[in-house]
Amino acid sequence: MDKKVRSAILKQIEKEPFAKKFGLTLVDVQEGYAKVKMVFTPDLENMFGMAHGGAIFSLIDAAFEIASNSHGTMAVALSMNINYMASPEKGATLTAEAREINKTKRTAAYDIRANDNTGKLLSTCQALVYRIEKPLPFL
Repeated sequence: MDKKVRSAILKQIEKEPFAKKFGLTLVDVQEGYAKVKMVFTPDLENMFGMAHGGAIFSLIDAAFEIASNSHGTMAVALSMNINYMASPEKGATLTAEAREINKTKRTAAYDIRANDNTGKLLSTCQALVYRIEKPLPFL
């Protein structure tokens, strides 16, 4: 992965207000790959005391955003299809890993999986981006 792109993404994610709000932390980024983590805190619970689906979706979306923009050019989401498998225990550290499975000049497809710190699969997602032929604006 280009070092300039990697450095710019790391800096930009640290400043992202949404990531801060949810406690999302970038663990790793490589070309076509990203790993993001967050802790399941009480403010992320739904009305049943379980992890809110939106919180898990946000974790997955963050990994997707970073992986799809890791080539140094802008990519925007076209679709995301998520399946929820299980809910984590309170206080668990959750991770999402996004892996690029196909890339063309205009689109790219990703497989994204979220797990808790015991390795339990929480959700799976298939996602597609449209690749814009513009460099990342923060490069």
